[in-house]
Amino acid sequence: MKSINVTELKANLSRYLRMAARGTRVVVRDRDEPIAQLVPPDADATDWRQRLAREGRLRPGSQDWSSLKLPKPARRVDIQSSLQATREEPDEIRRR
Repeated sequence: MKSINVTELKANLSRYLRMAARGTRVVVRDRDEPIAQLVPPDADATDWRQRLAREGRLRPGSQDWSSLKLPKPARRVDIQSSLQATREEPDEIRRR
């Protein structure tokens, strides 16, 4: 990681952009306060888990869940009739 002031960035922008493209994180400071970062573009920005792990904000688990077998329910449930019964229940309570 490289830390520079805004004036240094303005004077040597191309140099710091090349450094960021090679993988060096460049922190830009204004009056010793970090205000921005130059980082290389994420090749696989769609995988948020890998990005967070690289940033140190996520620790990947060690468990392999691909072989997990969940038991099937013992009986079939008609979801529509269950929802309908749930929706009708408050009306029946009000009528009493």
